[in-house]
Amino acid sequence: MLLIRRRWRQWRRGRPFWGGLAAIIAGAEICAIPLAPLKIMLQQGIAGIPSVLMGAVMILMGLAAWFAPQYRSLAGIVTVMVAAAALVMSNLGGFLIGTVLGIIGGGLIFAWQ
Repeated sequence: MLLIRRRWRQWRRGRPFWGGLAAIIAGAEICAIPLAPLKIMLQQGIAGIPSVLMGAVMILMGLAAWFAPQYRSLAGIVTVMVAAAALVMSNLGGFLIGTVLGIIGGGLIFAWQ
């Protein structure tokens, strides 16, 4: 058990873990709002498509920060840009929670050394 815990800590410290986690949660939150029941989705119309795509990109950037930390600069910048775009294009960026988490996560990813 101690060996597993030590390996987990070593893996977590070797990459921008908390920034990636914040980006994944923000992407999931932005992505989940348009995936409401069918009756609500039909009222929303075509506006739900950018929300799902932006959420998927943020989740992908969070995973890229975890599993390919050498691309952290690109992942951080893209995460912040998509989070800022989600504010305008996606229900106020997931009711501001997704945008704020995305900007914080992208900043943490970019700043990690």
